[in-house]
Amino acid sequence: MKAYTVEIVIENKPAARDPEGETIHRDLILKGGYVNVKAVRTGKYLRMTIEANSPWEAERLAFEMCNSLRIYNPVAHVYRIKVLE
Repeated sequence: MKAYTVEIVIENKPAARDPEGETIHRDLILKGGYVNVKAVRTGKYLRMTIEANSPWEAERLAFEMCNSLRIYNPVAHVYRIKVLE
């Protein structure tokens, strides 16, 4: 088995409001003079080391964990998984 680094990014669904992102945008970025920034979305970033026989197995295990352990809320969030070698 090999150890794979797996990145998981969890974000609010595109149609969902992001109050934290809106606050960062309004109260920090725009007030700081960065008027070219039009929107900010926040999320969660997880990095795991998973032992597996292949990158596909590491991705499958991460997918399984996200869904069976409810690491994210499928009603409010979307996520993506990337295996780094």
